[in-house]
Amino acid sequence: MDNFLIKNSLNKTISYLSYRSFIKKLISEGKSTGIKQTDEHLNFSRLNDTRMDRLDKTLKISDETQNSLDNLNKGFTFLVITEGWCGDAAQILPVINKVAEASDKIDFKIVLRDENEALMNQYLTNGSKSIPKVLILDQENNVLDSWGPRPTIASKMVVDYKSKNGSLDEDFKKNLQIWYNKDKGNNTQEELLSLLKAS
Repeated sequence: MDNFLIKNSLNKTISYLSYRSFIKKLISEGKSTGIKQTDEHLNFSRLNDTRMDRLDKTLKISDETQNSLDNLNKGFTFLVITEGWCGDAAQILPVINKVAEASDKIDFKIVLRDENEALMNQYLTNGSKSIPKVLILDQENNVLDSWGPRPTIASKMVVDYKSKNGSLDEDFKKNLQIWYNKDKGNNTQEELLSLLKAS
């Protein structure tokens, strides 16, 4: 992996709080993040902003996650590629933020997909620019692993539904949101922590 590309991308990162503020400002101007400005993207951005407000208030990390974080003996950066209109990101970024807040060993940084095309193209999912994508970096900014765009259970739901129905429709998207709400970020916590332990 080109370390220059990572360093260049890190220069363009914003914090989670800055990201939340930026999305709210864009929404107030009738805009979304990303190159493509559509009513659909704006509507998703509004919905996601409300979801993230709720998750920021209600999400808690598990005791298992906290114990794992307390036992980390080196530092990591979660470099996350995303956009404000992405439904999966609205469920996952608040979880990552809670994990990062619970440990002084984890730094959480965000870049926008459409502004970092070269980076996104290095981390495609089955040839597509699926987000969010989490890059796990060591203290020298080497990429140790990547994760995303969804937890394993949600990814399997997508694959199974597509193979049966050809594409994802509104019914599926509602069912996926129900799953995220029931899971409360636990699947995401477990998978990210298992990657940190392996690194």
